Amino acid sequence: MSDTAPENRQSPASETAARVLRIEGEAVLSLADALPEDFDAAVEAILATRGRVILSGIGKSGHIARKISSTFASTGTPSAFVHAAEASHGDLGMVMPGDLAILISNSGETAELRDIVAHAARFSIPIVAISGNAGSTLMSAADYRLTLPPAPEACALGMAPTTSTTLTLALGDALAVAVMERRGFLPEQFRTFHPGGKLGARLSKVAQLMHGVEALPLVDVARPMPETLVVMSEKGFGIAGVTEGGRLVGVISDGDLRRNMGHLMERRAGEVATRSPRVIAPDLLAAEALAVMSENKITALFVTDGEGTPLGILHLHDCLRAGLV
Repeated sequence: MSDTAPENRQSPASETAARVLRIEGEAVLSLADALPEDFDAAVEAILATRGRVILSGIGKSGHIARKISSTFASTGTPSAFVHAAEASHGDLGMVMPGDLAILISNSGETAELRDIVAHAARFSIPIVAISGNAGSTLMSAADYRLTLPPAPEACALGMAPTTSTTLTLALGDALAVAVMERRGFLPEQFRTFHPGGKLGARLSKVAQLMHGVEALPLVDVARPMPETLVVMSEKGFGIAGVTEGGRLVGVISDGDLRRNMGHLMERRAGEVATRSPRVIAPDLLAAEALAVMSENKITALFVTDGEGTPLGILHLHDCLRAGLV
């Protein structure tokens, strides 16, 4: 028997996959190294648009156009997709003065785009064209020309839209993100357009998930422990906040109760509490609060203002219900 380990051979399918990914990856890198000359001007034109950014294309280009439009819309730029063929049958009414059109065609000779081009010229609607053919009819009609670098399609026949659509999608993402950053788009604005699912949850603020003042298990520093235990039981968070002069100065947890078990019922809340507890501000992300809980192995955080006044409480279960983890 040979002591030589068997050679790790890729299957034919894996070899194909690796080849496709290399071809497309190299094409994207070449685009990053040589962005179209009109890229910056196209970003400025989008920022100056008073209406919507209209995306259009046909076939695979249409699918890519729809996704780019969605990315614009979700990052603060009003956008809509118009199907190139349907545009000629009434949907041109969706493209209005004040809009900007991004038209996609790898060949630049897509017949279905001609009516949109004519409509844009009639109403002085700027056109950004994305194409792999710099000398095409579409590029000649465009105000801003984003030419894709020459790159082979990744399929064995060299015909199926693969590399070209990947390049177009990547360039569309680059446009949307560049515009987003120029606008100074903030996380809280992002959440406005992504309220559902885990993404929306991770962008939630503490104030949106916390229990309010009426639910707080608060006791004064001088409160006897028998009464403090009643408050902890009634509120159901497993902790009590200890206040002095309206400010949160300590927290009593199950661990504090165990450490003071010997003469617990003879003590007052301020004697049992852990002083200078971990707190969080209401305007921080709930994900940050969850990280604090995890790091300190605690299950609840009091929410306070800058003066230490208790405003609410956030429990681990609230984060779980919101889908943060």
